[in-house]
Amino acid sequence: MSTPGFSCRHAFSSALLEAARRDASIIAICSDSKGSVTLAGFEEALPQQFVEVGIAEQDAVGIGAGLAKSGKRVFVCGPACFYSARSFEQVKVDVAYAGSDVKVVGISGGVSYGALGSTHHSLHDLAAMRTLPGLAVFLPCDNYQTAALTRYLATHPGPAYMRLGRAPVADVYGEHRPAEFHPGRAVLLHEGDACTLIAAGEMVQPALGAALILEREGIGVRLLDAWSIKPLDAEAVVRAARETGLVFTLEEHSVHGGLGAAVAEVLVQSCPVPVRLLGFPDEWAPAGSSAQLFEYYGFTPEKLAARVLQELHRKSK
Repeated sequence: MSTPGFSCRHAFSSALLEAARRDASIIAICSDSKGSVTLAGFEEALPQQFVEVGIAEQDAVGIGAGLAKSGKRVFVCGPACFYSARSFEQVKVDVAYAGSDVKVVGISGGVSYGALGSTHHSLHDLAAMRTLPGLAVFLPCDNYQTAALTRYLATHPGPAYMRLGRAPVADVYGEHRPAEFHPGRAVLLHEGDACTLIAAGEMVQPALGAALILEREGIGVRLLDAWSIKPLDAEAVVRAARETGLVFTLEEHSVHGGLGAAVAEVLVQSCPVPVRLLGFPDEWAPAGSSAQLFEYYGFTPEKLAARVLQELHRKSK
């Protein structure tokens, strides 16, 4: 992994501007969040394809749905904590139920706004969004994957929710980059048969770090990047469970209702094995930077590797 230097939100805005220059039907809508989304350059370059609604997330979704029904390809962008809660009714009815070609892009997801406290944490959004029929849910882990997914969303119609973090991130894919990412297909990032780690979003990086630590100790851990939360790659999940016998899920989300729950729902019906859900516990997280909160809850490569070792030792007894 390379040194962090570029955020997923910057990768998104750059890719969206590139796509919008080629396709005049692409519209970006912000709710007083163009700075957070890094869309100031988009507005300057293509003001006729940019809509600012102010602090009114419900209106942004409704306007976006109306524009989509008029033939536009709409990206509604702003803080994940608000679009997955304050405007959830509009996402449910105007986007998912209506089948509108609207992509809701939640910026600063998870605990990216960590210092602002639980009012600005979005540790519930995956649980909420993945229950809506017809709404795809995506969680890219680095800049390359974010840009590739943005290009995909700009050319494939249908409702979707994409959650992005705020801080600069390391390059997970490096030189081994897939030409494209297909919804419903996880990416195998590391081979192993001792156990499986399934991660998404910014948690893929510490999960990969943990896998590399364990590899140096002679322990092979399979790592799946489950960037497509919905549709989930059930085939890859079941195959990993059958071949390794122990599964860990890791997410910047509550342990209730997110990636871990989605994986457990698959395995309890198809391949019951021990599953350990690693995520934020059922409590209000303290205020602090995302790095501080990752350390506090044990989401660092070293602490994750230690947790995996503990479970493997327990399994061997």
